[in-house]
Amino acid sequence: MPLHEQDEFEFSEAPEKNASPASHYVPLAIKMRPKALSDIVGQEHILGPKCLLPKLIKSGVFSSMIFYGVPGCGKTTLAEVIACETKSKFIKINAVLSNVSELREILIFARKHVEQNVLLFIDEIHRFNKAQQDLLLPDVESANIRLIGATTHNPGFYVISPLLSRSHLFKLNPVSSGAIAEILTCALRDSERGLGAMKCRAGEEVVASIATMANGDLRWALNALETIAVSLPVGSQIVAEDVENFSMERALRYDADEDEHYDTISAYIKSMRGCDPDAAIFWLVKMLDGGEDPRFIARRMVIFASEDVALADSRALSLAVACFEACEKIGMPECAINLAHVTVFLATAPKSNSTYLALCNCRSHVAKNGSQNVPLWLRDSHGSANKREGNQKDYLYGHNFADNISGQYHMEHPEKFWHGKDSGAEKQIIERAKLVEKLRKKLNKSTE
Repeated sequence: MPLHEQDEFEFSEAPEKNASPASHYVPLAIKMRPKALSDIVGQEHILGPKCLLPKLIKSGVFSSMIFYGVPGCGKTTLAEVIACETKSKFIKINAVLSNVSELREILIFARKHVEQNVLLFIDEIHRFNKAQQDLLLPDVESANIRLIGATTHNPGFYVISPLLSRSHLFKLNPVSSGAIAEILTCALRDSERGLGAMKCRAGEEVVASIATMANGDLRWALNALETIAVSLPVGSQIVAEDVENFSMERALRYDADEDEHYDTISAYIKSMRGCDPDAAIFWLVKMLDGGEDPRFIARRMVIFASEDVALADSRALSLAVACFEACEKIGMPECAINLAHVTVFLATAPKSNSTYLALCNCRSHVAKNGSQNVPLWLRDSHGSANKREGNQKDYLYGHNFADNISGQYHMEHPEKFWHGKDSGAEKQIIERAKLVEKLRKKLNKSTE
């Protein structure tokens, strides 16, 4: 029998408050999930008494929503709680495992059972392609379903505009270490849903260390606590050594091709620009330990050397290029030493973006005023035709003049784009540039 002809839709629903425990293994993170809105911690910025979301839930009048935030911040939990609070039929699918056929069956079911107030939760909604997202639009528009999408990515890049415009957007923050520590302590004491039956104990410092390592991921923290606890005899005291042994197996959270990739390289560049070598090294280590391609980091170094250091210390570009070559020829893990070397150099070097600004100023000027033709005295003189045109006839060869300065201008209508900065070695370059300009004006005045 097709799914849409069934009276009941066999998908996971939000757990009832008095549901009996499952016979199979259920991770601690799932067992400890809040059952009410008031039990959710760490999201006061969207769940506070004056915030929009609690008011929408209380009224029961809301359209679709999209939750985005780091893993383990409570997106799925919040969706389940909303389903319970609004007495909605909760249908949960994962975009990685689902397909168009399944999605169509769900939408047909929702149209036939509007009275059941279907709340469709799509985890990892960013994995749906445009066609799959388009399929949702008519039923979202007509309110046959209320959609809650969850993603760890910026929805603006992954969710189609028509769906975004029909949804409330809520960003969930990483859970604070204090809130995580509070939940871990409750999990140790709770005999019904937590680890209370194991009679394990842990001091505040041990709990705090697990909470800190979680890096805002409450699910990871709860599962870590459970793993440590079940590895010890009943009634054991969890000590720092147990946490340390566990942490050796911990994988750093870093999505090498996703938002974390762009956010971390941004923090790295800004740390070097801000002359903070310690922060720059920190972000470098996060990228390398997270599996980032060292050549990607080295390429950004080469760009940074000319964009942010440039004339203030021209050695920066040579070092950055050398670092890129080292990454190409040596590879990890040894090239991490080269990356650290040049990271600290770039972070502590004097800074100047005058050449980058000169490029931007010139492009802006050309876009506004158009380009100039090459003056006759600067044109190529090779060939008889060019000679007959008079190309290069009045060109003044700089080496024939004192200080190698002829005084001749090299644009028909001279413009000023580069403005030097009094930083590092650029001070001397500015002095030289001022001397050249002074002599040029003097020579041009003498020929008038």
